[in-house]
Amino acid sequence: MPVAGALAVTAFAPLGWFPVACLALLPLFYCWQQDTPVQALRHGLLFGLGFFGAGISWVFVSVHEYGHVPIAAAVPVTLALVLFLSLYPALLGYLLKRFLPPQASWPTLVLAFPAGWALSEWLRGWLFSGFPWLSIGNSQVDSPLAGYAPVLGVFGIGWLVALSAALLLALLQQRERAVSVVALVGIWAGGLLLGQIGWTSPRGEAISVALVQGNIAQQDKWQADKLLDSLALYADRSFSLPDIDLIVWPETAIAAFYDQVSENFIPYIEEKLQDSGASLLTGIPMLDRGSWEYYNAVMSLGGKRAFYYKRHLVPYGEYLPMRWLFGSTLDALAVPNADFSGGDDGQPLLQAAGYPVATSICFEVVFGEEMIQALPEAALLVNVSNDAWFGRSLAPFQHLEMARMRARETGRPMLRATNTGISALIDHQGRITARSRQFEAAVVTGEVEPRQGATPYVRWGNVPIVALCAGLLLFAGFLHRRAAG
Repeated sequence: MPVAGALAVTAFAPLGWFPVACLALLPLFYCWQQDTPVQALRHGLLFGLGFFGAGISWVFVSVHEYGHVPIAAAVPVTLALVLFLSLYPALLGYLLKRFLPPQASWPTLVLAFPAGWALSEWLRGWLFSGFPWLSIGNSQVDSPLAGYAPVLGVFGIGWLVALSAALLLALLQQRERAVSVVALVGIWAGGLLLGQIGWTSPRGEAISVALVQGNIAQQDKWQADKLLDSLALYADRSFSLPDIDLIVWPETAIAAFYDQVSENFIPYIEEKLQDSGASLLTGIPMLDRGSWEYYNAVMSLGGKRAFYYKRHLVPYGEYLPMRWLFGSTLDALAVPNADFSGGDDGQPLLQAAGYPVATSICFEVVFGEEMIQALPEAALLVNVSNDAWFGRSLAPFQHLEMARMRARETGRPMLRATNTGISALIDHQGRITARSRQFEAAVVTGEVEPRQGATPYVRWGNVPIVALCAGLLLFAGFLHRRAAG
C-alpha cells in the first residue's frame, strides 16, 4: 500500500502522469471493500505514509537546509507532519467501514468511497489552518478533468478522480459493467466539453508584463552587506525593458523593512516608474514600530503606494501556533521568521497597470476558496513567492501546478514571480505561456489578458461539492440501512 501512495505522486508535477492518480487509488479501494474498520484504518495509514512521505519530502529540505534546524529535530518534524497528514485517509477508511456494510456493494464503492475521499481532502484543506498540498485534483490540471475546475474546483476534481478509480475497480471486478463504462466515459467526456466553455471574458486590452527573478541565494538574501547589490539587480533588470505595463518582483524581493527604504530606494523606483509609465508589485516586509508587529507584504508602486498583508501564514514557518502553550521551547529549533502577524480579511485590492489585482504570497496560492474572495472584482491574479526554501525538490513544481489550478478555477490569468524559480505567466485556462528556469536570474516577459466575470466556482466556492459528497454519503448509508432492514 505505501508503494501505491508513493506512485500517486508521479501524477503531480514535474512528471504529470495524471492517469496514475486514478490507478493508485485502485488498491486502496480494493482493500477497503473487504476490510474491517481497523484494517481499513491501517491500509489508509500505509497509503498516506507512502503518498505524503514521497510527496512532501521537501519539508525536510526547507526545515533543515534552509531553516538551519538540526537533523535530529528536522527528521522528527518531517515525519510527524507526514504521519499527521496520513491520518486523513486512515480515519476515512475506518469511518467508512464503521458505518457502512462490511462487504462493499457497487453503490457503496461508487457513492461512498469517492465522496469520502473528497470530503477528507476538503477537511485537510482547512482544519488546523489547512494544508491542501497534494490535493489529488491538482494532478489533473493538464487532463480532461481540468474542465471541471471552473465549476467544482480542485476538490470536485479530486472527487471525480476517486470516482473514476471506483468505476475502474468495478469494471475489473465485472460489477455493473455497462453502467460503470457509461459513467466513466461520461465523466471524462464531460470534462472535455466543459473545457470548451468560456466562463469569463476579456476586460480591456492585453497588458505587457515582466516577472523579475533575482535568484538571490537564501543564505545571502538577508545579509546587510548584500542588500544594495540585490536592489540594484532588480532595478537594473526591470528598467532596461521597453514598453512594459506591469513589473512583478518576488516575495520579500526588497529584503529590508519598508521604513528603511521608504525615503531613498522607493522614491528612486517611483521616479523610474513614472518615466516608463509602468506599475510595480513587489514583496517587502513591513514593521509596525508602534506595536513591533511585522508583516509579509506586497507593495504596489506607480500610483498611490498601497500594501497587501499576507493573511494565511505558514504554521511554524511564519508563526508559532499555541505559543502560549509552548512558550520559548520551539525557539530552540531556530525557526526563522516565526513571528509574523497576519493581515486582515477584506483588505482593499491592489491596483496595477490600471486593474484591480488579487494578490497572494507564497503558500496562500494553494487555498482556492481564499483566492476567490477577491473576485469577481479582480482582473488578474498575482502570486509572489520565495521558493528558494524548497531547494532542488518537488515543491517548486507542485507549487506552480497549484497556481495553474487557481487560474483555471477563476478564469483569470496568473502572474507568478519567484526568487529562484519557477516564475511563470499563466493564462486564464491554466496554460503556461512563458516561464523561467530554476536557479537562474531571469526576466519573464509576455502579454496577459485581464478578465471579467465569475465562474461557478467563484460564485459558490466549495459549497456545492461539499454538499454533494455529504449527500452521497448519507444516501449510501440509507441504502445500507434499507438493505439491512
